[in-house]
Amino acid sequence: MNPTFEELLAFHCAPALAGIKAANLVSCPRQLVEDPEELVAQYGRTLGSRGIHLRILCRCPKGTLILVYREDRLARCLARPAAVRLLVQAGYPVGTVEELLDHLSRRMARRQGTFPHEIGLFLDYPPVDVIGFLRHGGKGCKLCGHWKVYGDAESARRQFQRYDRCRAALTQRVRQGYSLAQLFCAA
Repeated sequence: MNPTFEELLAFHCAPALAGIKAANLVSCPRQLVEDPEELVAQYGRTLGSRGIHLRILCRCPKGTLILVYREDRLARCLARPAAVRLLVQAGYPVGTVEELLDHLSRRMARRQGTFPHEIGLFLDYPPVDVIGFLRHGGKGCKLCGHWKVYGDAESARRQFQRYDRCRAALTQRVRQGYSLAQLFCAA
């Protein structure tokens, strides 16, 4: 059975939806979502009042990559000095979250065989881990979970467990019939 869009969001984006992570990325297969722009707009209207934003980063032959994020938390992530240095080195402007996301979207659209791994900064990964991944080509990490860890493995392990508990709780509620609007927009 194919998951619904809500189930996909709950599974892949629970930490961002719950506010314990700046952003999550979800790949929506073409056969699941006919009109991703309309769906993103609809969920943006519904969840936006709670500070939850959705944005299409790129449309690929097999589907659409959607970023689910908390703008205030994402702004703090991207303002960390190590993140700013890395983004500037990668050609990003010093600007607003929207300007940085625009630049990321352009990089993803024009990638030719390479992936913009600085996306880890947008996904709330520690800069030391993003830098380690870039420096070592994804090899030799201390721990592999939600991301490859090159820095503090114990802290990352605790964070992975927190994200997993959040995912389990949210997916269970959605399977019980609650909508994301009911879970995140109730007064």
